[in-house]
Amino acid sequence: MPLLIRFVIIAFIIYLFYRGIRYLTDPKRKLDEAYEQQQFYFYDDVKNVRKNFFITYKGAMFEGEKYLGTTEDSFEVVSIFVWVKDEAKLQGFTKDDFHFLKSEILSNYPKADISWKNPIEQLMHS
Repeated sequence: MPLLIRFVIIAFIIYLFYRGIRYLTDPKRKLDEAYEQQQFYFYDDVKNVRKNFFITYKGAMFEGEKYLGTTEDSFEVVSIFVWVKDEAKLQGFTKDDFHFLKSEILSNYPKADISWKNPIEQLMHS
């Protein structure tokens, strides 16, 4: 019986260690933390085209929807539509900020055409 209790305690300690490591390396947690600290973070599952990506930058949360299409020699993400979750968080953003976001998106999806939802689109075209 004492041997069984020791085994259960050791198994529980290993389980807690495993859960702690999983928590610290969770990208969704990193996204939430970067959002709270108003830092840049790009959260995306590049291998899954159906999943939207999220970007946090200067306290604003952006979401991007990816569309698969054909290029000259392969299937790639060819179109991306990006919007902000809360438009009030855009206060203080400049065109340079959106050019930075665009360059970060294009680093992962170089063949994509990026479209912005209003009011970002109005700023980019003015």
